[in-house]
Amino acid sequence: MMAQTDSKVLVLGALAGVAGVSLAVVCYQGFRSRQRASGPGFYLNRINDQGSGLMLMDSPGLSGGQTEVLERLEALIQCVSELKDELKALKNALPTLPDQVREELRGRDELRRVSPLYRTTPTRRKRAAGTIAGSRAEGRSSEEAESEGGYMTALTDSDSDEPSDAEQRDEEQPVDKLSVLLERIDRLHQGSESDKTESLNILLEQREEFGQNSTFLWRLIRAYCDVHDISCTLEEKKTHAESGKKVGEQAVSLNPRCAECHQWYAIMCGIMAEYETVQNKIKNGYIFKDHLDKAIELKPQDPMSYYLLGRWCYAVAQLSWIERKVAATLFGEPPSATVEDALKNFLKVEEIHPAYSKLNYVFLAKCYKDLGQREKARKMFEAACSMNAVSKEDEEAQKELDLLCPALGV
Repeated sequence: MMAQTDSKVLVLGALAGVAGVSLAVVCYQGFRSRQRASGPGFYLNRINDQGSGLMLMDSPGLSGGQTEVLERLEALIQCVSELKDELKALKNALPTLPDQVREELRGRDELRRVSPLYRTTPTRRKRAAGTIAGSRAEGRSSEEAESEGGYMTALTDSDSDEPSDAEQRDEEQPVDKLSVLLERIDRLHQGSESDKTESLNILLEQREEFGQNSTFLWRLIRAYCDVHDISCTLEEKKTHAESGKKVGEQAVSLNPRCAECHQWYAIMCGIMAEYETVQNKIKNGYIFKDHLDKAIELKPQDPMSYYLLGRWCYAVAQLSWIERKVAATLFGEPPSATVEDALKNFLKVEEIHPAYSKLNYVFLAKCYKDLGQREKARKMFEAACSMNAVSKEDEEAQKELDLLCPALGV
């Protein structure tokens, strides 16, 4: 911003320059008067109120070169006259120039706060400023256009160095791409079969970027499990189960403190038991139990882990004597669990999450039936029947209920 003293210096300098030119004009006019006295070849002609001019007449007293010089001096006098008027206007405007600049800057600052047009990127602001400067410069002298263009550029560069409040907040709180992705995947998991397939495809596309994140990996295991359940051929099911188990191994190795990683790895081990030899089936059973225990230790209020543990206990309790002997021969110690252990876990599910699932009620009914508590078994049977079948798991539960009807006399 120009100070008041700088304005005065500029005015004095401009006036001094005008005085010098005026002196030259006076000298020229004196010379012209002497020429008028000695030679009648030209006379002074008043053209208008703003300046004087010369009208040259043919005269033998003037050569061609002298005539050309006089013509140029006439043009110079006209320019000097116009310059004097412009400097006079500038002198009158300079005292108010600082106030005008301050007012313009204040107006720009106010507009920046209220208008979204100023919340653009620095590159766009510079481009816009350059356009404004160019349009304002049209119709003015080249010096004025250059001056205003330089002023606009300097102002815009200063603005771009200091981002707006909105830009600073965006930098301080960047969008978490992974969180957005996982929220979408969780929604797809609750959707249709096509949604589940889409979920797996999206996760596989993003694996290179997020494959070292445990929250990403356990959802990838879950997606493999979902697609396994909806696949039609045995080969497809086995492929998805094998892929899911490999991801599970990576996940629990990457983050041993993630309960969901242990939980879904255990589930995949249970699924793989359907496609393995007897020896590997038993081995996967041990792995299933170890990681499920770890998941419960890390997240003791997750009903799903207790439901899965109840299923494992119930399956082990149903093993025949021969199957136990085979397990003992292969691994030294057979798995051990009772119907009471299974019942305890299924009841824990109901405690944490009442009406957790149709299948949980089915297995509660089975446990009570095996333990001879038929009245409680019927009560759980009725609770299971009251729940709608909306998933494949619920359809499985309905088949189990159909088998229970004769045994319970309902």
